[in-house]
Amino acid sequence: MAAVNLLNLESVSKSFDIRALLDGVSLGVNAGDRIGVVGRNGGGKSTLIKVMAGIEAPDSGRVSKAGSVNIGILSQTDDLSQDSFVRDVVLGDSATHEWAGNSKVREVLTGLFGGISEELLDRKISYLSGGERRRVNLAKLLIGDFDLVLLDEPTNHLDVEGVSWLAQYLKRNTKLAVVVITHDRWFLDEVSDQIWEVVDGNVLAYDGGYSAYVLSKAERSRQLTVEDGKRNMLIRKELAWLRRGAPARTAKPKFRIDAANTLIANEPPPRNETELLNFAANRLGNTVFEIHQATINAGEKMILKDLYWNVGPGDRIGIVGVNGAGKTTLFRALLGQIAASAGKITTGVTVKAAFLSQHLEELEPTWRVLEAVEKVANQVQLGNGKELSASQLCEKLGFNTDSQWTPVGDLSGGERRRLQLTRLLMDSPNVLLLDEPTNDFDVETLTALEDLLDSFGGTLLVISHDRYFLERVCDRFVGLLGDSKLRDLPGGIDEYLKLRTSSIENSGSNTPKVKSSNIVEIKEAKKEIAKYERQLEKLSVQILGLEGTQEDLAFDHEKLSANMEELSALNQKKTEIEETWLKAHAELERLEN
Repeated sequence: MAAVNLLNLESVSKSFDIRALLDGVSLGVNAGDRIGVVGRNGGGKSTLIKVMAGIEAPDSGRVSKAGSVNIGILSQTDDLSQDSFVRDVVLGDSATHEWAGNSKVREVLTGLFGGISEELLDRKISYLSGGERRRVNLAKLLIGDFDLVLLDEPTNHLDVEGVSWLAQYLKRNTKLAVVVITHDRWFLDEVSDQIWEVVDGNVLAYDGGYSAYVLSKAERSRQLTVEDGKRNMLIRKELAWLRRGAPARTAKPKFRIDAANTLIANEPPPRNETELLNFAANRLGNTVFEIHQATINAGEKMILKDLYWNVGPGDRIGIVGVNGAGKTTLFRALLGQIAASAGKITTGVTVKAAFLSQHLEELEPTWRVLEAVEKVANQVQLGNGKELSASQLCEKLGFNTDSQWTPVGDLSGGERRRLQLTRLLMDSPNVLLLDEPTNDFDVETLTALEDLLDSFGGTLLVISHDRYFLERVCDRFVGLLGDSKLRDLPGGIDEYLKLRTSSIENSGSNTPKVKSSNIVEIKEAKKEIAKYERQLEKLSVQILGLEGTQEDLAFDHEKLSANMEELSALNQKKTEIEETWLKAHAELERLEN
């Protein structure tokens, strides 16, 4: 049976100023398609899905969709009213018994917010952080009744656990068509069965997920010009890493193994670990960070208690944990920005640390990009005897020759972050602490950053929700689960996710559950619930009838007053029955479990 077509673009072009972001693009989306969109920042990815959603009109060409197709979009900006409440945005005017009894709603709220919180639902949008607003928009979209969803960087502001949940949720909802822009390559491999690469106004289609895309790019690279030699080298290097680690690191490596092996036959491992370790030891000695029975607090909150932890020369450690567990606080403690309230933190005398925080560095806006980097240094040695000029390092991190002369004040947030990282590396640190370094980076720049870090001859500590990046650059993992402990994770991020699942299950079992096989009790509970639902439906009809007559009674004060009193009484009764319904539903869940 042929797949149902949902949306088509026919010879679509779209330009901004004099630059063509889309040039005669023709493509289609069918029911159940899972399409990942990649490409350089500013290359037209967001424009593409806005045209698909009808938010932006094409300059030429045609966008057509099946008449009944319902399309939803998650853009990088939101139009949420500051005065609205989370409940109104996510749940609309659904009655409590309606949304609370909806398994889809419960799953989405639990997956994105950790559970159904009345406190969250009753909060004003104006009081939410940027990350919380993002999750509210995503929850609204996932709960909605759509045939096709267009997602622009949905994993931003999600932790590793949240990204994993979203991937599994989309995989289970097989009827939903998904087009997703993301730099999260693990997510692409989990969710996508096609990749669209937006490049030079064109959209190139590849079958399979991200791993298959890397293979196809590597195959294509053999036929490209000499000018693309550096890019081709990075592609082959990434493919080599995928092939060597794919069974463990990639859930569904879809590329052809024989072809991959041929392409990378002469490709060395990404890192010479022995050489880098020796280099790091010469730069750092034996001690980097030693923590003895330390207690670390963030304000009144205890983050870590009685911590023993050693970080040695050449260690490459990925740090994962729930939001608010204290990952950034741990970094600040290692850097001496906050003191341990008990115990001792020792820093090696030769340590020269650089910290990439989530806060952008304030720089003189009139400086040019290259000027801002050269004010730190003109040359840098990262390791393996590899020395780079300021201009070469800029180019590796996405600033080509022309953009190196861009004033700092004209840079986007993502470009400023890249500049911040470039300046840190230029200062020749021997210890790097990176807090969410992949935010606002496109896939190509991430690949270049990974290549740089492969040659970094020092100690590397990374906090990130980007699983692919963590597994690519780190050799060890530790986790913070919010219980004041730091755990080694020999099994990597998979082990962390298992521990989180176990932790949630255990916390939910603190109150004793009465397991019952009493079918009669369960049937009676269901009958009670059905009775309350019938009462609620009847009340809703009565309330709507009374509300519909108010306009006709506008000039009859006595009748209008009586109407409003009756309406108030019915609404009160409805609230009471809803509360009873919730209790009955909770009792049913107890009996069934």
